[in-house]
Amino acid sequence: MFNLTQPLRQAVQAAADVLATRFLDRDRTWSEVTERIARLAAALIARGLKPDDRVAVLALNSDRYFELYYAVWWAGGAIVPLNTRWNDRETVYALDDSESSMLFVDDAFLEVVPALLEGCGHIRTVVHMGEGEAREDLLSYESMVAAHEPAEDTMRAGDDLAGLFYTGGTTGFPKGVMLSHDGLYISGLGGMATAISDMPDYVFLHHAPMFHLADAMMIVTGSMLRCTHAMIPQFEPKASLEAVQRFRATNAIFVPTMLAMFVRHPDFDQYDLSSLKLIGYGASPMPTALLRETMERLPHTELFQGYGQTELSPLATMLAPEDHVLEGPGSERLKSAGRVMPHCETEIVDESLQPVPSGTIGQIRVRGPNVMLGYWKQPALTAETIVDGWLLTGDAGYIDEAGFLYVVDRVKDMIVSGGENVYSVEVENAIMEHEGIGQCAVIGIPHEFWVEQVHALVVPKPGSEITEQEIIDHCHEHIAGYKCPRSVEIRREPLPLSGAGKVLKRELRPDKTTG
Repeated sequence: MFNLTQPLRQAVQAAADVLATRFLDRDRTWSEVTERIARLAAALIARGLKPDDRVAVLALNSDRYFELYYAVWWAGGAIVPLNTRWNDRETVYALDDSESSMLFVDDAFLEVVPALLEGCGHIRTVVHMGEGEAREDLLSYESMVAAHEPAEDTMRAGDDLAGLFYTGGTTGFPKGVMLSHDGLYISGLGGMATAISDMPDYVFLHHAPMFHLADAMMIVTGSMLRCTHAMIPQFEPKASLEAVQRFRATNAIFVPTMLAMFVRHPDFDQYDLSSLKLIGYGASPMPTALLRETMERLPHTELFQGYGQTELSPLATMLAPEDHVLEGPGSERLKSAGRVMPHCETEIVDESLQPVPSGTIGQIRVRGPNVMLGYWKQPALTAETIVDGWLLTGDAGYIDEAGFLYVVDRVKDMIVSGGENVYSVEVENAIMEHEGIGQCAVIGIPHEFWVEQVHALVVPKPGSEITEQEIIDHCHEHIAGYKCPRSVEIRREPLPLSGAGKVLKRELRPDKTTG
């Protein structure tokens, strides 16, 4: 059994005076951070926190957010990181559904606290974790740390609940994914073994949202490596460029939309990014053109891709840095999601859940200790998703003879046009090969003859002028005719994104009812 606070104790033993966190003008060592975590854990217990009780947090990135993760685990509770891009209704739903007893908020969300408390009945303690003075009706984070002696670690471990991570809510309200100490720890070990072991002077930049599991996993993995965790409140391309230079960040993770804004920023060449040794990316398909551009603009930086989902804690496969080859033998693997990681198994199955031969498209399923405990209070949905120990991902893909996984689409995003299966990711990749495209999404829209018609929504790069026919003609040069868009909508405003940076296709579909 694994315990998520173990890396803290190891860090205090081996690297007590090494910087653990950097935020604003605050730099703290592993010794200082671990003592603060133990004090905050004592405060949580004093406020009535019991094993498995849920503690919610609605905040932008900070060193206190990092400490809160570990303090909740130290105290024996389960953390509930809330999506900062939800509206009040969605937030209230997650608070009520999780039955969270405590809520931590920062300055950015103080104004919504009354509405949240009015809408949910389980919250008995609200803590202000921001930079300003705490309101009289709220507890102060720093006062809680100062007022308590360090508590003993409760040593929760194994299958004990570590957190409820709510999915993006692509259909209806979000689902609470129950993740264990073992699942998060083992997924962290798998990532470390595959991509980021033995990196001296490791400084990880937390600019992706800390409520998202991709960044939360790096809290765990980075602590195993006793790295320095540097934070900025939220991603903004110029702020991230400045942060890499200021903190001498060696590592960061991006979703493709973030990476595009980062490498294409007009001031990109003005910053010293030589410290950046490794970039991880994932969460949504990566256009090959953007990958090529990134590798050309950051030739000293290695890249890896992680594939998975919240239900997998979150990783299942990884495309390692050595597989990022632009030309010649092996370059076709850039379109893959890599090979299975050491901590799990992957298979492709048909509609009857029977394994299919190499190269055959089917549904991806995963088995291993990283699989979620289940969906919070949804046993029927859990039983539909975890079958015979395998988690059905809902993604369509195939595995080649060398073991590389190719994700072709979400099963629900596959377009069936004239009896042919069209995978939206393939069409999106073709469109993004055009140098004038900044953002795109491909969906199916109703058609009286074809049943569904391939429809593209495109946002040109600033200063680029492009026509519908030009995009269609461009696609015909790259993919089969039946896959090409039959209609194109040119937009000047950015496409809607989730808090994790994924395009919200449900907002683009005509009926807005399916995810």
